[in-house]
This record gives sequence, C-alpha cells and structure tokens, in this order.
Amino acid sequence: MNRLLKVPIVASRAFSSSSRHLRNKVPEAQKFFQEDNGLPVHIKGGTTDVLLYRATMALTLAGTCYSLYWLLVASMPQKKS
Repeated sequence: MNRLLKVPIVASRAFSSSSRHLRNKVPEAQKFFQEDNGLPVHIKGGTTDVLLYRATMALTLAGTCYSLYWLLVASMPQKKS
C-alpha cells in the first residue's frame, strides 16, 4: 500500500522539467543558417538536405505531370462501344 502512495510523486518527477536538463540549440542553428557562405538555405545542411530537396522536387514534378495527364485523359471524349 505504501508503494501505491508514492506513484503520484514518481510520476510528477518523471514529467518535471527539473529532472532533465535540455540545452537550447536554437541559437547555434541560427548562427549556422544565417552565415553568408553563398549557399541557399535549403542546401546548408549538407548532403542530406540536398537529397531531400531533390527528392521533393522530383516528387512534385512527377505529381504535376501525373495530374496533367489525367486532366488530359478526362477532357477527351469517350468512345462509344
């Protein structure tokens, strides 16, 4: 029974902000992305950012072409059988 009375205390410690010390990384990221090194912001993160950017552009282009194809198909008159 004594253990059951300690459950709220243990639970509050688990979610307490004083139990974990998180470091704020935002100022470091701001310095990194705002420095003027001639690169666009979508490439400053390195190879991973470049790959994600290119994959996003490829999917966008493929989706646009696919949509235009089906708009063209839908605009054609249907053949009577």
